[in-house]
This record gives sequence, structure tokens and C-alpha cells, in this order.
Amino acid sequence: MESQPEWLQAYVESPEKQKALYKRTLLIVVLSQIFGGAGLAAGITVGALLAKDMLGTDIVAGLPIALFTLGSAGAALVVGRLSQRYGRRAGLASGFLTGGIGAIGVIIAAVTDNIFLLFAALLIYGAGSATNLQARYAGTDLASAKQRATAVSIAMVSTTFGAVAGPNLVEAMGEFALSIGVPALSGPFILAAAAYIVAGLVLLIFLRPDPFVVARAIAVAERNAKVSSPDYVEEELVTDKRGIGVAALIMVLTQMVMVAIMTMTPVHMGSHGHDLSAVGMVIGFHIGAMYLPSLLTGVLVDKIGRATMAVASGVTLLASGVMAAVGPGESMLWITLALILLGLGWNFGLISGTALLVDATNPNNRAKMQGTVDVMVALSGASGGMLSGMVVANSSFAFLSMAGGVLSLVLIPFVIWSNKK
Repeated sequence: MESQPEWLQAYVESPEKQKALYKRTLLIVVLSQIFGGAGLAAGITVGALLAKDMLGTDIVAGLPIALFTLGSAGAALVVGRLSQRYGRRAGLASGFLTGGIGAIGVIIAAVTDNIFLLFAALLIYGAGSATNLQARYAGTDLASAKQRATAVSIAMVSTTFGAVAGPNLVEAMGEFALSIGVPALSGPFILAAAAYIVAGLVLLIFLRPDPFVVARAIAVAERNAKVSSPDYVEEELVTDKRGIGVAALIMVLTQMVMVAIMTMTPVHMGSHGHDLSAVGMVIGFHIGAMYLPSLLTGVLVDKIGRATMAVASGVTLLASGVMAAVGPGESMLWITLALILLGLGWNFGLISGTALLVDATNPNNRAKMQGTVDVMVALSGASGGMLSGMVVANSSFAFLSMAGGVLSLVLIPFVIWSNKK
């Protein structure tokens, strides 16, 4: 039997060290997520507008978000497998740094008016989005079952600071971009490049010891300590396939609905006379609702249950879709409230789904399975973003919003089924 390094064995044998590392990990993840959130916000806020400006048509306005969410699908798989093999530090740092390189590519594409480079760069930029989501798992590695949703929420709420600041800096970054001779809509990507690179460096330098490596070593030690009990080994290695499937469905549906409606909101607002500053403010409120309630959501998921909050997600997304559909496009109040509910519904779904996924896996397959599920989440977002422009071009924003709200209700019967033993 291969022995553990002394430093790792020290963590395996000391609950106090484990608790201290859990707290330190959350702190480092929080710091990286602040920067990661700022990087994430750029593409959400001006990606569709940049494509429309370069191509001159609404029908492809959803393509940028589709591309970077498609890129995030591939990145989620790679980040998950890197994390499974080498630990969270290697996986997350690589993802954020790659996202920063993609943002630089978007800037160059805007300067050179090269649409093909824009599409390629958006795919690479998607790595940052995938990593931003994958980082939420790092806090759960050393958390108990009753701490998992709360740990996810701490990681997510820290994203709020950067993610809300990002859209509200759109105008300022646009002016900065013009001052250095690049197109205004590439300004937010300058912020994204810097933010993602800093987030990656924070994790690369400070996420030591790696929480996933320690958690895996603890699981191995626990099994070895009870090797004489076959029942224990079987229980430890069990994977709840039903739980994984329902967790994936919750996160996939909420992501698809959220991305589809969010993607076309800037275009919808622009067609009703709202300027870039107003768009930035609405998206800022939306992203705030995606992340800011996380601390309360995490507590609720841990206290009243994963299933209850998943159902709440579907109902909230329906309310958002109805409000976006029936509200007048000229009203900032209506569209802001609709986007707040959209973010809140996504928040409920992501945290409850994430907690379900962690519950259903074990350290031997957890990071790999998390990456695989996040691939499906990213692909659903890519589908939502790509189809949203086509739907609006051939019908209306109201139809898109109402359809998204109704679709979100599909998860409710599956959640109820998953609770039946």
C-alpha cells in the first residue's frame, strides 16, 4: 500500500487541520471569484451587441453567448478531469488563465474587425465561465453533508462583487477603450482579460494544500481503516445515478432558460430605445440576483431540502418569463424585475442541483462527474443562447420569455420522482 507524503498524512490525521484548510480554501475561492465574476460579466453584457455591431443583424445576436458557453462546455470537461487527476489548483488556475487569453483574442478581433477571430476567441473565453462555475465545488471538498450548499453559496456570493461591478463599468470601460484606440464594445473584455488572469494567479499561488487532494486522501484513509468491513467499502463507493440525473436536469434546464432570456434582453432593450448604460444597469441587477442571494439560498437548501428549493427555482423562472413577456419594453422597472427573478430562479436551481450532485458522488469520481455535468450545463446554455436570437427574429422576445418560463416547470415532476424511494 502506497504511503502518503508526511504533509498530507498530517491533514488526514488532524480534524483541526482539515477545518482550518476548509476555511482557508473558502477564503481563496472567494478572492478568486471576485475577479472571476468581473471577467464573466463582460461577455454577458456586450457579447450580443458586439456581434450585432460587427455583423449588422439581430439573428446572430445570440451567437456570442452560444459560442462562449459552447467553449465553456469543453473547458468544463478539461477542468473537471484536471481537477480529478491533479487537484482543484491545477484545474481552476488553468481554466481562468485560458479565459483571460480568450478575452484578449476578442479585443484583437474587435480591433481588426475579424469575425472569424471573434468566434474562435469567444470559444476560448468560455473557459473562464466554466471555471467560474467549477470553482463552487472547491469549497465542498472538505465540507460535511450539512455544509455543502452553504459552501457553494459562499463561493457564489463572492462572485457578486465582480459580476455586478462589471456591467456597471461598461460605459467607463468603453470610454477607456476609445481613449486607447480600440472599439468601445471591446472595453469590457479588457477588464475581463485582466480579471480572469488575476483570478487564475490567485488560485495558482495560494490554493495550497489542495483541498481535493486532501479530501481524497481522507476518503482513502477511512476505507483502509475499515478494510475488514466489505459493507463499508460498498457504501463508500456507491454512486446515486438517480441523484446525478436529477441534479443534472435541474442545472441544465435552469441554465438554458436563464441564458436564452438574458441573451436577448440587451437587444430587446436596444430596440425600445434604452442606451448602453441602462443595459449595463439591468444586467448588473440580474447578475446580482444570480449570486447575491446565495448565502441565504445555501442555508435554505441545507435546512429545508434540495428538492424544495429546486421546485422554487422552476416557479421563480416561470414568474420571470411571464413578467418579461407581458411587461412593456419601454419600462425599465418591468424588465429589471423580470431579470432579477430570472437570476434568482437560476440561483435556486444551481445551488440545489450542485448540492444534490455532491451528495450523489464520492471522492473517487466526484470531480470528473462534476466536470461532465457542467459540460451538459454549458451545452444547454449554448443551445439557449444560439436559439434565442432565432426565436426572437422569427417571433418575439415575449414568446421567447413565455416559452422559457413554461419550460422551467418540466423539472418539477422529476424532482418529485427523485424523492420517492
